[in-house]
Amino acid sequence: MTFLANPLSAFTAPGRFWRGNLHTHSTLSDGVLEPAEVCRRYKAEGYDFIALTDHMIGQYGYPIADTLPFRDNRFTTLLGAELHSGAMANGELWHILAVGLPADFAPANTPHFRPVEGQESGPELAARAVAAGAFVAIAHPQWSGMTLADARSIKAAHAVEIYNHGCAVGCDRADGFSIADLLLSEGRRLSVIATDDAHFSEPDHFGGWVMVKAEENAPETLLEALKAGAFYSSTGPQIHDIRVEGKDLHVDCSAAAAIIIQGHGCAAQALHGLSMTRATMPLGRFDLSPWIRVTVVDRAGKRAWSNPIFRD
Repeated sequence: MTFLANPLSAFTAPGRFWRGNLHTHSTLSDGVLEPAEVCRRYKAEGYDFIALTDHMIGQYGYPIADTLPFRDNRFTTLLGAELHSGAMANGELWHILAVGLPADFAPANTPHFRPVEGQESGPELAARAVAAGAFVAIAHPQWSGMTLADARSIKAAHAVEIYNHGCAVGCDRADGFSIADLLLSEGRRLSVIATDDAHFSEPDHFGGWVMVKAEENAPETLLEALKAGAFYSSTGPQIHDIRVEGKDLHVDCSAAAAIIIQGHGCAAQALHGLSMTRATMPLGRFDLSPWIRVTVVDRAGKRAWSNPIFRD
């Protein structure tokens, strides 16, 4: 088997890239800014869209923020929430990111930030969100203290949150790649997202985002592209193209100091240099890997990440 030629729809699908944040909070839950001000600030920073994902628990009235009034011809929003129900192995509540929820999505019985007897499990809640049409991601695995068994149980998820900017600045627990890579090696077809998880109570905003390839900046089009994996994630660098030709991987990007391929287990290969904007790297190191992904690192240490490329 070989890796699929031109396998990433982010670089083959028609349209252009739209920059968005998929994890944001407001005064509807534990954020410090009103929804209108959150949207205004992201628009002012040049974002094309956001999802306002307040905590959907009883102490906040189970909110799904109505962000429709903040849409215009340059900026749009996706309805969403951070869902909670049931206990993980460590006894703490599940955190499940759901983007593209219907406004009438029925909440779980979650009165506060602690599990309660008899409530819906996290995997059940994630499956119900996917059935309702949402793009669902396993939120901040490192911050949550998530075990691999926990992550395995979320069968319905589209993605893993691999970088959470709020967790990076607030507690140095931003990582989700350890969970994502293990799930990929077990055969799960998942994408990976970078987010802010912005509350605006600390410098937790404008630090991690997705670049979604779509023909228009419209909620339904963006949601379809997210589910198809037609995006990459970044904290700074741009990725213009990733493609497989024969036994080589080709990467085009903004100026980079390192371009790295990762795969199953310890399989990895890096190319280092100055102001690299193009690289060709052999894939022989990954003959036994069922998947690969790419990281681009700039001189400031900022990173961009591709979605996984799978064998055909």
